[in-house]
Amino acid sequence: MSMATSGISQVLVLLDRVNESLTGAQAELLTIAERLGDVSVVSGASAEAAAGPLSIKGVREVYVGEGEILPPDVALVDLLETAVKESGASVILGTDTPDAVDALARLAVRLDAGLITSATGLDTDGTVTKSVLAGERTTVSRAAEGPLIATVKPNIVEALLEGGAAPEVTALPVKPAPGFEVLETAELPKSGRPPLAEARVVVAAGRGVDGDLTLVEELADELGAAIGASRAATDAGWVHHSAQVGQTGVTVSPQLYISVGISGAIQQKAGMQTADVIVAINKDEDAPVFEIADYGVVGDLNDVLPQMVEELRARKG
Repeated sequence: MSMATSGISQVLVLLDRVNESLTGAQAELLTIAERLGDVSVVSGASAEAAAGPLSIKGVREVYVGEGEILPPDVALVDLLETAVKESGASVILGTDTPDAVDALARLAVRLDAGLITSATGLDTDGTVTKSVLAGERTTVSRAAEGPLIATVKPNIVEALLEGGAAPEVTALPVKPAPGFEVLETAELPKSGRPPLAEARVVVAAGRGVDGDLTLVEELADELGAAIGASRAATDAGWVHHSAQVGQTGVTVSPQLYISVGISGAIQQKAGMQTADVIVAINKDEDAPVFEIADYGVVGDLNDVLPQMVEELRARKG
């Protein structure tokens, strides 16, 4: 039955990994799911690991497998498919990460359904909004057949979760795929900055910084921001490639995006154009980035950034 005729009642949320506390994107996703209907969660984490962080008002049930089933284990889609049947979900949601997209795409094939990625809005009537054509347009669509399956971009709602009773945890008869073994799991060094894809504030550096990120880092520190970069900056080796924002890098959708010394080619704009507020700093008044900026500063970043940092520090007292 399609979403158009059935309405939303059962929502299944995929949280492929669950740590001691939920990420910002996971908390937002659960907030959205609760607005749509009754919420169940399916996770590749163990029952012990999932129960604590998911003791949240509105989460009634958590489905896990027989042991950890973590990406890229293909058994994760078996777990998903079984959880859909068990819960009777008409909506299946995931965060907008490569692992979640991969698992939900495989699920969509099995259920003969569609998949909408990078959604920026979901309504209770089952319609989904997303940005397309490098941010030039938005589309509104819905599932014509089968369940609605979608991944949701971060920073589109404020996470509003309340602690609740421990959810009922159901172990489904799904085991990790044979022939697949995780040899080691290592935590990445903590940078003290929020993850780029989930950050509410991003300061991005381009060719204009000429290899010196000192001022960009100072501004990011004052704002609690993640640091992004243009392809020119990452190709030059000034910033790691994982920080590249754009069509061939990370897509971000923060509340505030500060572009520093970036011209704003269309490939870069595709990765940040949905930011709520864009501030551009560039000494070239004809730089394309000013076409999409909400606020623009024409000037040398070596003059502008110290003034911004000084003002922020003064306001903090």
